[in-house]
Amino acid sequence: MADIFKALIPKTGAEIFFAAPVEGESREGFFHKILDDLPAAIYVTDALGRITYFNDAAATLWGHRPRIGTSEWCGSWKLFWPDGRELPHGECPMAIAVKEKRTVRGIEAIAERPDGTRVPFMPYPTPLFDDSGALIGAVNMLIDITDRKRAEEVKRRLSSIVQFSDDGIISKNLQGIIESWNAGAERIFGYTASEAIGQSVEMLIPSDRFNEESEILSRIRRGERIDHYETIRRRKDGSLIDISLTVSPVIDSDGKIIGASKIARDVTDRRKAQEQNELLFREMDHRIRNLFALAGGVVTLSARSANSPKELVSIIRDRLDALARAHALTLPKHLDQSVQIEQATTLQSLIRTILSPYEEANSSARRIVINGPDVPISAALATSFALLLHEFATNAAKYGALSTATGHVDITCAETHGLFSLTWIERGGPHIESEPTSQGFGSQLAQATVIGRLGGKITRQWNPNGLTIGLSVARSRLED
Repeated sequence: MADIFKALIPKTGAEIFFAAPVEGESREGFFHKILDDLPAAIYVTDALGRITYFNDAAATLWGHRPRIGTSEWCGSWKLFWPDGRELPHGECPMAIAVKEKRTVRGIEAIAERPDGTRVPFMPYPTPLFDDSGALIGAVNMLIDITDRKRAEEVKRRLSSIVQFSDDGIISKNLQGIIESWNAGAERIFGYTASEAIGQSVEMLIPSDRFNEESEILSRIRRGERIDHYETIRRRKDGSLIDISLTVSPVIDSDGKIIGASKIARDVTDRRKAQEQNELLFREMDHRIRNLFALAGGVVTLSARSANSPKELVSIIRDRLDALARAHALTLPKHLDQSVQIEQATTLQSLIRTILSPYEEANSSARRIVINGPDVPISAALATSFALLLHEFATNAAKYGALSTATGHVDITCAETHGLFSLTWIERGGPHIESEPTSQGFGSQLAQATVIGRLGGKITRQWNPNGLTIGLSVARSRLED
C-alpha cells in the first residue's frame, strides 16, 4: 500500500510523511483510512484490471459504487472521449496503464453517471510492481476538471465576443501602452494588431485632446469607470472619427489595478443622424410657423370679403385646400430620405394643379390652355403663388369666364432677357361694364406677393369681353 502513496506523490505535488499505524491496526487498514479521507478520487486494481479498492471521492465522481473484485478498469457507468465518442472501458487510460505497464498522462475523458450527468476528468493511472518487477496492479487518481472546463468555456466565449465585436476593444497598461487590440479596433482605427500593440494609445488622439488621456488614466488609477464618454479620435489615415468610449480598470488576482480596458464605439452614423434630425426639426419648425402665419393671413383677409359665417367657412376651406394641393407638389419624391426638405416644382405644374377643379372632366374642349416656356419655382414661393392662382380662378368662376359654359382662360408664359411674364386672359364670360371700385383679397395678395416679395409688376385690364392680368418678375427671383 505504501507503493500506492509513492505513485500518488508526483500527482499531488505534496510531501507525505508516513506515520506508523496505531496499535492493533493493520498497515493496510491504516493506509486505506488515509486514502478514504483524501478529497481526490482514488482507486486501485489488480494486475488483471479488477478494482480492489476505491475511496468515497471516487464513488462520488462515478455516481455509484462498483463491485470490488468484479468491476474492471474503471468504476464509471460509461466513458466518453472529450469529442463525445464512446470510450470502451477496456481502452480507457487505466486499461492502457495495466496492459502496457506504463504511466499514462495528459489525457482527458468524461465519466457518465447512472443518472445521466457527465463529469470531465483527467486520469493519472500508474502501474505498480513488486520487488521482482512483476506487475501487481495499478493505482489511478481522477481529477474532476468541471470547474476548469467551465472557466475555459467562459474564456472562449469572452474571447469570441471580443474578437468578433463591431466595437473596438483595447487594453492598455497604466502608462497608456496598448497591450491588446481586436478586429473591431482594426476596423475603426485602421491599424492592425501588430501595428498597435506596444504603441502608446496617444497615436489615436488628436493633438488638441492629449489632456483627455491623462485624465482618463488618473480616474482609472482611482478605480473609477468611465461610461459612454463621447469624443474624437484619429484613424491611421489621419481622418477624425466620432466615438463613444467606455473605460474600466483591469485588476489582477491581488486586487491591484494594472491597466484599463477600453471599448470604442463608432458613433459617426449616429451623430450624422442626430444632426439630420435636428436639421429636420428646424425645417419643420420653420415650415409650420410659415403655414400658421399664412393660414392666419388667409382667415383675416377672407373675413373682410365674406358676407356670412357660412360663406367665410367655404372661402377659407377652398383657399386652404389650394394650399394643400400646392404643397403636395413640393414634397420630396424619395420619401425614405432621412431629412425631408421640400423640393422645387414648376409654375405650369402648379397652375394645372390649382386650376384642375375648374376643368370639366366630360368635356372634350379645354377651358384652360397654357402656352409658352415653363420655369422652376421654389418650394417657399409655391404656397404664395398657389393662393394667387386660386384667387384668379375663383374670381373667374364667380364673375368671369369660368362662370359660363362657353368661357375659357388662356395663360401665356414668356421669358425675355431674364424677365419672366405671365398673361391671364379671360374670354367668353359675362360682359364687363366697368372696373370694380373695391380691392378684394386677390388684389391685396397680388400686391404682397408680386410687388412686395418679388419686386415685380402686376396689371389688370377690365375689357368688355373679359379680364386680362399681366404679371412680370425677374426670372432669378422665382427660385429664391
